[in-house]
Amino acid sequence: MTASIATNSTILVVGGGIAGMTAALEAAECGKQVILAEKTPSLGGRTSMLYRYFPKMCHPTCGLEINLKRIKGNPNVRVMTMTEVAAVSGSRGDYTVTLKVKPRYVNENCTACGECGKAVTAEVPNAFNYGLDKVKAAYLPHAMAYPLRYVIDPSIVGTAEGEAAKAACKYGAVDLTMQEQTIELKVGSIVWATGWHPYDANKIQPYGYDRYDNVITSLEFERLCDPRGPTGGKILRPSDGKEAKNIAFIQCAGSRDENHLRHCSRICCMATLKQTMYVREIDPEAKSTVYYIDIRVIDRLEDFYQDVQKDPNVSFVKSKVARIAVNEANGNPILHGVNTEGYHRYANEHDLVVLAVGMEPEVVGVKLPDDIILDSSQFIEGSQSGGMFGAGAAASPLDVNRAVQSATAAALRAVQVIHKTASTEAA
Repeated sequence: MTASIATNSTILVVGGGIAGMTAALEAAECGKQVILAEKTPSLGGRTSMLYRYFPKMCHPTCGLEINLKRIKGNPNVRVMTMTEVAAVSGSRGDYTVTLKVKPRYVNENCTACGECGKAVTAEVPNAFNYGLDKVKAAYLPHAMAYPLRYVIDPSIVGTAEGEAAKAACKYGAVDLTMQEQTIELKVGSIVWATGWHPYDANKIQPYGYDRYDNVITSLEFERLCDPRGPTGGKILRPSDGKEAKNIAFIQCAGSRDENHLRHCSRICCMATLKQTMYVREIDPEAKSTVYYIDIRVIDRLEDFYQDVQKDPNVSFVKSKVARIAVNEANGNPILHGVNTEGYHRYANEHDLVVLAVGMEPEVVGVKLPDDIILDSSQFIEGSQSGGMFGAGAAASPLDVNRAVQSATAAALRAVQVIHKTASTEAA
């Protein structure tokens, strides 16, 4: 099915994370028509998957709740979830964009009552928890999901489970006949706020992420610490479910390395410092050891770092860990390397290892327009025609605060393109 929308004074924002939401709102509140396209079933991106963010250790509700309220109340923003950009052609002020909209199998009648989820037994990996647990194949993406609407996983469409979900819905919201749609639209400017994904820890072979159960990533650890997460906020080892008492954090896991990511991902050090504070809150007796090359503290957050340094249960080892082995008797990872402060070799045993994996732009593997300009790490710098802009972590490794600032700047540039195009046409 193909539909067409002709709105060449519209701004398209690709990506519905914190940067995409911000860019869409800033442009819409300037009076511009905005289409906000997000490939997953709900807005919020990786910010919604955080337990807390620094420096105030506030929950994602702090920023997302306000933005969601603004989006709901602004008629200039049209939100399209489960939507990806298939093609872009044209030039500044006159782009033709093809969007692919995947079926949700649940329509606007949904009240999020949850009866469809109760009716099915099939489960699928929970993407919100990075696959650490499972959800029913009829599910709400997460508690703050917008749109507040269930999703039917394609795996049960055409099965008895799918029919059970449909029969359970008394509002007629489950529609198993939905098909993928192709939508073509005209826009004047495009903001790419496609965000980031964690570097594939499987590629860092010496650390054994793909071989050792008790080596996890910083993003997985974030979900473990969240009371809404797969373990109810307990830091449990994947191998045996026991509480972790001696945790190692390895910095620059895949970053600042010619064999992996050349760039510094900037947020990893702060994320680890934040996570040592989780450990202290969850278990005051647990110990954290941070293995680092340098501690890079963003902006004026030195006080945050100093607070962590004062914690007697947190220690720092200046070293790039060479490799990880495992104690076969208890499953404990053993870190091997050299402490560069004194050049002492070590073989330190911990019961859980957290890899602070680097940020990779989500544009990797995405078919971008030919005139998009990328830097050496594939972050978006802009476009040759001057009508497309990167925002948030699609443009540079950024924390939440700086991603919002970047998105505001990108939105204003996009608005300028629309104004200049309109002025040229009027002349």
